[in-house]
Amino acid sequence: MNTSFFGNIAGKKVCRLGYGAMRITGPGIWGPPSNERELISLLRLASELGIHHFDTADAYGPNVSEEIIKKAFYPYNEKLLIATKGGFTRGGPGEWQANGDPKYLRKCLEGSLLRLKLEAIDLYYLHRIDEEIPLYVQINELSNMKKEGKIKNIGLSKVTLQQIEEANKIEKIAAIQNKFNRLYQTESHEIIKWCETNNIAFVPYAPFGIGKCLEGAKTNDILSKNSQLVSAEISWLLNYSPNLFPIPSTTNLMHLEQNLKFIQNGSLDL
Repeated sequence: MNTSFFGNIAGKKVCRLGYGAMRITGPGIWGPPSNERELISLLRLASELGIHHFDTADAYGPNVSEEIIKKAFYPYNEKLLIATKGGFTRGGPGEWQANGDPKYLRKCLEGSLLRLKLEAIDLYYLHRIDEEIPLYVQINELSNMKKEGKIKNIGLSKVTLQQIEEANKIEKIAAIQNKFNRLYQTESHEIIKWCETNNIAFVPYAPFGIGKCLEGAKTNDILSKNSQLVSAEISWLLNYSPNLFPIPSTTNLMHLEQNLKFIQNGSLDL
């Protein structure tokens, strides 16, 4: 694997292409999947083939994704970077509500530590800022838990540049996770520039635009065309900025192999 595929995030050198574990649950990101054994095998294969960065959250399931990550990887290889998030409540399939109450954030973290069987989380994101609670109150609680040794690095998800700068004055932010892909760039362009200046990782979720960036496979050889489109999108993302760490999400072995085939080809430029 070419060293150009590597970068530093939350104090670890990892392959810049990671794995988003949001969809290893039931429909609506709710409940357990019907094929847990297959998903565990898929996660292990991803790790064996060079993926180090696995991104999950307590809200995925809820709790299901973290539990599957633990089943797949515990005891953890020291090369792995396990990132998770807290700050959402779930009422049912497709229902999400931000909750930044400090007591709730602490409950989220404690639950993640137990489910993942970790003493400290490598990278812990505030999943969403709760607009009903001052941002500094939410960041202060994460900072307190970092001082207690339960969090190694703090990240923010779906945030503005102003919110990032405000939070970074309270506690060093190690990573930003916002929606970003070839078809959805405007909101995060300046944030990525800020991340480059401040040596902070930018982790784009929905890096393929939930499949929209891969549309256009109108040939008889659909599998070959899809593979080319995947490679083109990964190349575009990794070349856009050295601070980008995409986390495409898939539960499909063929799609995973398409992602990893690009890495094994060993070139960022197509």
